[in-house]
Amino acid sequence: MEDLKGLVLSGGKGTRLRPITHTSAKQLVPVANKPVLFYGLEAMAAAGIRQVGIIIAPETGDEIRAAAGDGSQFGLEISYIEQDEPRGLAHAVLTAEQFLGQSPFVMYLGDNLLKSGITELVDQFRHSEPDALILLTAVPDPEHYGVAELDGDRIVRLVEKPKDPPSDLALVGVYMFTPVIFDAARSIEPSWRDELEITDAIQTLVDRGLRVEPHIVRGWWKDMGQLDDLLEANRLILEDLVPRMEGECIDCRVEGRVVVEPGATLERSTVRGPTIIGAGSSVVDSYVGPYSAIDAGVTIERSEVEHSIILSGARVSDLSYRMEASLIGRNVVLESSNSLPRAYRFMVGDNSEIRLH
Repeated sequence: MEDLKGLVLSGGKGTRLRPITHTSAKQLVPVANKPVLFYGLEAMAAAGIRQVGIIIAPETGDEIRAAAGDGSQFGLEISYIEQDEPRGLAHAVLTAEQFLGQSPFVMYLGDNLLKSGITELVDQFRHSEPDALILLTAVPDPEHYGVAELDGDRIVRLVEKPKDPPSDLALVGVYMFTPVIFDAARSIEPSWRDELEITDAIQTLVDRGLRVEPHIVRGWWKDMGQLDDLLEANRLILEDLVPRMEGECIDCRVEGRVVVEPGATLERSTVRGPTIIGAGSSVVDSYVGPYSAIDAGVTIERSEVEHSIILSGARVSDLSYRMEASLIGRNVVLESSNSLPRAYRFMVGDNSEIRLH
């Protein structure tokens, strides 16, 4: 088999994570203080892939380029491919045809996270050399996903968001293809969403008698479409945190697996892991509880934070009740001056300012 290439889709609008994604690509929202996109790029590098194309949208392409660069930080060579508008995953494949050429390739949705990476998948693809290989995982609500019907180790049928699912096996956002997918993608009609669906293109391969194999995912998989998914992925990644103290701790208590990055300061505070405190952040007279990811340059004063993600430059002070299950955008100011509110749950866009009285 020829050398594999990688194709990462990073063009979607992220409407379900607004207002954060009004000003930032959803693939760059950090999980455990690292952009979601970077986990996929690292997984490709770990699987031995070197040449990767990233599909970008005109609105967020510059930001993606600035973050991922030429790929050298991941051990990759990255090319950028602009998709004028998101017209479906199969359309994205066709947009990248010139880059991919005759190489087999891995397609990875840039807002997905796979705990186990893709090395095992790539090894299976190289060993058995099917025409396509798709990742599947059992889900409790298959009617919300593309669903596969299997006959042994072969895919028989794929159905997009079925009312009566033929199985509980949903398509995960990672696929492996040989160049036969291009002709299949050209042969399909747009769906009711006016998109060229990758499930339809894969079904075409099945109908033509080509070999489409399943790979059942072990370990967790998350699609970062919504706040709850983002917080859950943050929790799962923080579970594997290796403690590290590189900042300053003044009259503070650090319990469990906590990472305090260089230049961060903890004063008269309790930080309970698994939690990460980013470089240059300041936590004063506060409690930061488990499953929190505090990005660089954040200030937390006289407040309690738990199970939340706070992006860089934000300031949280004098909250009279614990903030939990929240996503706070870059440079947000969140202040309170009295003790009336009983609970807070926020999803706040970048550069916002909120004062609670």
